[in-house]
Amino acid sequence: MRHRTRTRKLGMKTAHRQAVLRNLITSLMEHGRVLTTLPKAKEAKRLADKMVTLAKNGTVHARRQVLAFIKSKEAVNNLFGDIAQTFADKNGGYCRVLQTGCRQGDGASMSILELAKEPLERKKAVTSTQTAKKQSAPVKPIASEPVPSSTDANA
Repeated sequence: MRHRTRTRKLGMKTAHRQAVLRNLITSLMEHGRVLTTLPKAKEAKRLADKMVTLAKNGTVHARRQVLAFIKSKEAVNNLFGDIAQTFADKNGGYCRVLQTGCRQGDGASMSILELAKEPLERKKAVTSTQTAKKQSAPVKPIASEPVPSSTDANA
């Protein structure tokens, strides 16, 4: 039974898992989005949200806590600069996981982990009246250039 078991082990030992998640979050803070497997993305999302919350605090102690986890100073500066200002008025939900499909080689479910700086645009639902209008619209013939006659080609 998995009662109160918080973390996913991801089939790795502790040190390897921590290194993979640190690298994922560092890449996320540098580039804004990362393509990875779904379980890794879900686990990294938890930690990335904690890093953004610390960055919003903005104290020296918070910066040192983030530097203990993320080893790249460029990523930490980006996190405390641009990313913290972007999410200053938002309370949680700083990252999103978008499922993309399965990997070709082994069939692992892949996803994109990205910072939710702007909301996703929802596709407008197509109603039955809109589909009826599309089906009843007349088909326009394709305009083609006149075909040259054989006498024009020889001349």
